[in-house]
Amino acid sequence: MFEVVIGLEVHVQLNTKTKLFCSCPTSFDEEPNSNTCPTCLALPGALPVVNKEALIKAMRFGYAINAKVNETSFFDRKSYFYPDSPSAYQITQLYKAIVKDGELFINDSDGKKKRVEIYQAHLEADAGKSMHEGNISKVDLNRAGTPLLEIVSGPDMRSASEAIEYLKKLHTLVRYLDISDANMQEGSFRCDVNVSIRPKGQKEFGTRVEIKNINSFKFVNQAIDYEVERQIEAWEDGVYEDEVWQETRLFDVQSGKTKSMRGKEEAADYRYFPDPDIRPVIVTEEMIEEAKKIPELPDDKIARYMSELKLKEYDASVIVAQKELAQYFEEMLNSKIEAKNASTWLINELLGRLNKESLDITQSPIEAKILAQLISKIEDGTISGKGAKDILDYLMENPNDNIDDIIEKLGLKQVSDDGAILAIIDEILASNQDKVAEYKAGKEKLFGFFVGQTMKASRGSANPQKVNELLKSRLS
Repeated sequence: MFEVVIGLEVHVQLNTKTKLFCSCPTSFDEEPNSNTCPTCLALPGALPVVNKEALIKAMRFGYAINAKVNETSFFDRKSYFYPDSPSAYQITQLYKAIVKDGELFINDSDGKKKRVEIYQAHLEADAGKSMHEGNISKVDLNRAGTPLLEIVSGPDMRSASEAIEYLKKLHTLVRYLDISDANMQEGSFRCDVNVSIRPKGQKEFGTRVEIKNINSFKFVNQAIDYEVERQIEAWEDGVYEDEVWQETRLFDVQSGKTKSMRGKEEAADYRYFPDPDIRPVIVTEEMIEEAKKIPELPDDKIARYMSELKLKEYDASVIVAQKELAQYFEEMLNSKIEAKNASTWLINELLGRLNKESLDITQSPIEAKILAQLISKIEDGTISGKGAKDILDYLMENPNDNIDDIIEKLGLKQVSDDGAILAIIDEILASNQDKVAEYKAGKEKLFGFFVGQTMKASRGSANPQKVNELLKSRLS
């Protein structure tokens, strides 16, 4: 039996207006090489100036994960020769990063809280982008110099599912903090995965393999599963020393396999040394005060939903997992509807319909106040739950129509008048005297039959609560 050991290095692109060391914009999808200047092109004589906004966003992340935020930090040069790195080095933080010794809590496979160490989070400048067209390679340096926060976990995860939960919590956190849009398709949130195995009970770690630049939760899961299986097979076949060595691998999304890229460099290979052009970064009290302006964080919001709104943990977690979904939910509550009803109709009904259409909550054709209005019509007895589902289907296609007009048009207004419902009940009972006798003789399951027949006769317009009350009265 083997134990899997996983550590993650997550690169989060900070949503600053300008790059880390110059005033070039960080906007995405611009004309290639248009967002560049002498500094990010590393032309001779150009000097970097640290982006204050990036520092504050990094500090805010540090405070949110209970980390030590260093009031003095340093930038270093990491030497490597890639075509998309115009300076032949990356400006990063190795010897003293701005954020050290934080933590994030996840649930392990048994549902118990588990602490994952965040060893450090350091600022660094992103490289450019290489594009390959047949035998021709092109380089776009628009991204060169974009501020990244690299978040390095401890080797604390023991399965792909734990790694995915950690990643999802981190993704949610940086979006709540508004330090990144964390758009994985655009590369704003990407991950390097370190994987090793060891026999259960062994203290020493096995040989660590790094899988570079994965930009989806699904691919992270697949890459870990494949790599673990590859390493275990090598061990069992007696070729572990030959086939598993410290290297960098890439994940091929087509084959679902990891492939060798190069030997894994150590710190000495990168020839780190303090950047001579950037003085030590000393944060001010004003910056600390600004960085500590932290909104309600996901775990705190879940706890509040459970204690104040009496939501189940699962429902609260689903809503909080996406910042915009939580905002939608809280906008619904402004209409003074029941939180439980708001949660149920949002998660089960609206999200179900959006998923079928491959839509996100931000693309919902139905506004929060409209869904809340629909729920209020259920709560005040104007329509039934079944009728509300029909109206929701109608609204998905006609989001601008008035709910009262839809109720009238579809004939879904509930009948709550005792006289009208009693007339239907008396007719049902008169037509089923044999079943009435069986019910009174003790066959109480027939009550559901009478309810069903009454609702059918009213074409679903009778108020179910009234139907139950009046039927009990008549049958007793």
